[in-house]
Amino acid sequence: MGRAEKVVLAYSGGVDTSVCIPYLKHEWGVKEVITLAADLGQGDELEPIREKALKSGADQSLIVDATASFIQDYAFPAIQANALYENRYPLSTALARPLIAKLLVEAAEQYGADAVAHGCTGKGNDQVRFDVAIAALNPKLKVLAPAREWGMSREQTIAYGEQYGISAPVKKSSPYSIDRNLLGRSIEAGPLEDPWFEPPEEIYLLTKAIADTPDTPTYIEIGFEQGMPTHIDGERLSPVDLVTRVNQVAGEHGIGRIDMIENRLVGIKSREIYETPGLIVLIQAHRDLESLTLTADVTHYKRNLEETYGQLVYNGLWYSPLKAALDAFIQQTQQRVTGTVRMKLFKGQATIVGRQSPNSLYSPDLATYGAEDVFDHKAAEGFIYVWGLPTRVWAEKTR
Repeated sequence: MGRAEKVVLAYSGGVDTSVCIPYLKHEWGVKEVITLAADLGQGDELEPIREKALKSGADQSLIVDATASFIQDYAFPAIQANALYENRYPLSTALARPLIAKLLVEAAEQYGADAVAHGCTGKGNDQVRFDVAIAALNPKLKVLAPAREWGMSREQTIAYGEQYGISAPVKKSSPYSIDRNLLGRSIEAGPLEDPWFEPPEEIYLLTKAIADTPDTPTYIEIGFEQGMPTHIDGERLSPVDLVTRVNQVAGEHGIGRIDMIENRLVGIKSREIYETPGLIVLIQAHRDLESLTLTADVTHYKRNLEETYGQLVYNGLWYSPLKAALDAFIQQTQQRVTGTVRMKLFKGQATIVGRQSPNSLYSPDLATYGAEDVFDHKAAEGFIYVWGLPTRVWAEKTR
């Protein structure tokens, strides 16, 4: 007896998700498999993927263009949060998972499916992100993960697929595992599993090698409205066009490469390479604009919450009570984060060279050391006495 009657399967067109189709039907007794491939701006031609799903035995094959929602509803809130996992990774891949989970749940409800499925293995983060997000959105749906349970090696998986007409992939010249969307690329596996191995230039696609970047800098002005990126060099752009533009110009200057040893949620350390040119630049610009427009206590307190926010997203808790509470706090802080940040892009570096805002808290009359100075220097002596009083008392009592 099968585990489910009708299943919506997250589908990428790869070996594992293709083999999931006959496996669900023949091993687990699923009667109908509907595949769903999400277009998140990865640049792939999705019609061949749709056709491959049908050839692999899918009863229906869905393509959903969710790029606009991906940027507006997932990437931009993460930029407002300055979200970085372990202070380095801007969550380009992780941010896609709660959206894909939402699309799966919506499709299951639309087509009357009693389960959803994915092709994640038992060693990665994505299985957690999918399972937890789906449970948060519709706890009544079953979640099936064949690749986590079938126990087949890569070779056995290919052989199983061949039994059902799924052609073996042409031997890949590249040993790397790559995931891509509009925010960037993640590259892992193969020789990169050796943390001493230097990544070869061939793995990069969105960012130029420093030796190949222009010998003159590019200046770019990024405009924000309430913490959301809205303008490039004074031109208002849609979220998708804005990210595309910043990706291109930052990548041209070799900005956005990350090589890190990452702590996965399941307890494994993994070596990960990321290319996220636009996302890195936008977070850097946004954070700088906050320094101009937020009070010191809000800025400092928000920095602590940003680390928690990044961990929540990485750990698959996008749809969680704590994440919702942090969202409310972050949205409140963004009300005055409006202005423009000017950046110099050159030889792998994005350097902030100017910022301005109608809500600026910077006061030239207070900051200057010139004749215009209005700061009351005499007040400093009393302030220092009161500020240092606990230290003075402690010192007197411990001598």
